[in-house]
Amino acid sequence: MLSATKKKLFLIIGLSFSIIISKAQKNYSLSSPDKHLRLNITVTDSVRWELYNGDEKVIQNAVSGLKIVDKPFIGLNEKVKNTEKKFVNETIVAPVAIRSEKISNTYNELSILFKSGNKIIFRAFDNGIAYRWASNYKDSVEVEHEVADFTFTKDDQVFWGSDKENDQYQSHYEQQFKDTVLSAYKAKQFCTLPLYISSSKTKMLISEADLLDYPNLFLHGTGSTSLTSGFPKVITISKQIGDRGIKVLENAPYIAKTSGTRTFPWRVVMAVDEDKKLIENNLIYQLASPDKLSETNWIRPGKVAWDWWNDNNIYGVNFKSGINNETYKYYIDFAAKFGLQYIILDEGWSKTTWDLTHPAKDIDIPELVQYGKTKGIGVILWTLWLPMDKDMNAILDTYVQWGVKGVKVDFMTRADQYMVNFYERLAKAAAARKIMVDLHGAYKPVGLNRTYPNIISYEGVKGLENYKLTDEEANPPHDVTIPFTRMVVGPMDYTPGAMRNATKKDFRALYDAPMSEGTRAHQVAMYSIYESPLQMLADNPSNYLKDTVTTNFIAAIPTTWDTTIALDGKINEYVAVARKNGNKWYIGAMSNWTPRTLTLHLNFLTPGKHYTLSYFADGINADRFAEDYTTGEKDINAGEDYTIAMQPGGGWAAVITEK
Repeated sequence: MLSATKKKLFLIIGLSFSIIISKAQKNYSLSSPDKHLRLNITVTDSVRWELYNGDEKVIQNAVSGLKIVDKPFIGLNEKVKNTEKKFVNETIVAPVAIRSEKISNTYNELSILFKSGNKIIFRAFDNGIAYRWASNYKDSVEVEHEVADFTFTKDDQVFWGSDKENDQYQSHYEQQFKDTVLSAYKAKQFCTLPLYISSSKTKMLISEADLLDYPNLFLHGTGSTSLTSGFPKVITISKQIGDRGIKVLENAPYIAKTSGTRTFPWRVVMAVDEDKKLIENNLIYQLASPDKLSETNWIRPGKVAWDWWNDNNIYGVNFKSGINNETYKYYIDFAAKFGLQYIILDEGWSKTTWDLTHPAKDIDIPELVQYGKTKGIGVILWTLWLPMDKDMNAILDTYVQWGVKGVKVDFMTRADQYMVNFYERLAKAAAARKIMVDLHGAYKPVGLNRTYPNIISYEGVKGLENYKLTDEEANPPHDVTIPFTRMVVGPMDYTPGAMRNATKKDFRALYDAPMSEGTRAHQVAMYSIYESPLQMLADNPSNYLKDTVTTNFIAAIPTTWDTTIALDGKINEYVAVARKNGNKWYIGAMSNWTPRTLTLHLNFLTPGKHYTLSYFADGINADRFAEDYTTGEKDINAGEDYTIAMQPGGGWAAVITEK
C-alpha cells in the first residue's frame, strides 16, 4: 500500500519530532468562537498541530504536508512569511435545504503564508476544525502524495468503515461501520471516510470537503493510535470488465495532475460533546464552494416510486407486470394517488445497459413522460456511468427531448481524480439542461451538492437493497449507526420503505419479494431521520395500496427541512430526531435490537402554543410480528416531555401540528 517515497517522508517527519526544537519554531493558536475548541499549531521542520476540546486533548499530534513532483515538499522546512487572522459570521441559505435552510457559518480563520509562496489555512468552528493547503506555482503540477496523519491521545473507540482491501480503493462504498479501536488496524487496512472516533469526552468525525480535481482521502491503520493518509493514484491503463467495471493495469506515480495555483480539499475534524450533535453538523456543506448555478428553482426535491427493490413484483392487476409501459403507468397512478413527485425506471428500461438513448421493446419513454405530466409526476432514468462518461452530451440532450427530470447514475465504484472530475462534469452538464442527478455506487458526499444543488442525493451507504442479497448485512444496529457516520457528511439515498418486515429470527433474504429486519415503524421513522431530498419508496406499490395507513403517513413526510434538532441518540444503539418543514414538526426515532423507552423533550415547540401529535408506533406484538403497528393522536403542549416505547428493532414516528 505505502510507496517507498511515502515511507521516506514518514521517516523524515518522524525524525523531525525527535529533534530539539530550533529557535526558528513558530507557534500559533486558533480557538473556536465559543473558545471551547483550540488548535495549537507548530511550524518547524514540519507543520504539526494538536486539538483540545476544553481541557481534553483529543488529537495528540497531526502532521500536514503536500509532496509535489520535482518541487520542494510543502510543509517541510518551511519559513513563515506572515500570518493573517479573521473572524467570519454569516448565514448560508441553502437552495435545497437538506438539513437546514439557513446555516450559520461562524468561524475563526488563521492563514499561514510561507516564503515559498504556499500557505496553509485553518478554520475553527464551535463544532469542529478544518484545514487546507493552497499552492502557488505558475504551471500545472503533479501531486505525488499528501500527508494528512493523525495521532490520538489514547486507543480510542472507532467505527471503522471498510470494504475489501485493494490498492486502487475501488468499492461501492456501502460498508458496515465496525465498532472497534484504533490499534486494531494495520497499514494495509484502510477506511473510507467519514471515520467516527470517540474519546473520553469528545465525539469526532473525520472527513473532507470541497473535493475538486483531486482524489478522495482514505485513512490507513498503523497498529497504534495513529492513522495515516492514502489516495488512489491516477489510472493510466485500464481494461473494461463486463458492462460496468474496469481492471486497473497501470497507474501514474502521482495522485493528481492539477493546476499549480489552487486550493486543495479541506481536511475536516468534527468535534462535539455528544453523539447527537453530529447529526446537526453542517461543516461539509459550509466548507464547500458556493452555489455555481444562476437558477435553482427548477430543482424539485420529492419522493419517488422505485421499481428495482421490489423487482416489479406487483399484483392485483389485469396485465403482466414487468419492464413495460403498463407497469410504469401503474407506478405513475400510484405516485399521483399519494402525492409523490416521481417514478424511476431502474436498470432494464434501455435497449442495452450501454445504449441509453433507445428504450427496450416494451418501453416508450416519451409516452410515459407525457402520461406522467397529466398526473403531475416526473420521470427519472437509471444509467451506468461508463456510457454516460463517453457520450454525456448526446445522452442528456436526448433526455431533455423526452422530458426526463433526473438521472440516477450508477456503478462508479472509484474515488480517483478522474472520477471526482466526472462527478463535476456530470453536475455541470445536467444543470445546463435542468436535470437532477442521484449518484449511486458513489463515494461519500464532499459538498458538491452545495456547489451544484442539482446533485440531489448520493448512495454511498449500505442501504435497504442489501436486504435482498444476504442475511448478514444491513440491520437495525447499522440503521442507528449511519445517522452518526455516513449521513453526517451529506444526503444519503438509503431507499427506505419496506412493507414486509421481520423480526431477527424470522428474517431471510429474498430477491423477488424482499423484506426488512426490524419493525414497520422502524421503516416509517427513516423518512424523518434519513436525509435525502430525493427519497425513495422502495417497496411494491401493490403492498403500499394494501396498507394505505402506512403509505399515507410516509407520503406526508417532506424530504427537505427548514430546521433539524437532534433529540437524543447514541451510535449503534438508538436515535431520535425532530425536523421542521413549514409549520409542522416531524419526529423519527429508531432502536437497535434492544427494546427501549425514550423521553423526548419538546422544548423546540413555540412556548404557550398547543399542538396535536399524530404518531405511528410499534404495536404491542411487534416483537413477534414486526409488521404490527399502532397509530393515534395526542394533545400536547410546548415544553413538555413525551415518552415513547420501541420494540426490538423498533421505531416511532410523529407529525406535530399547531392547533
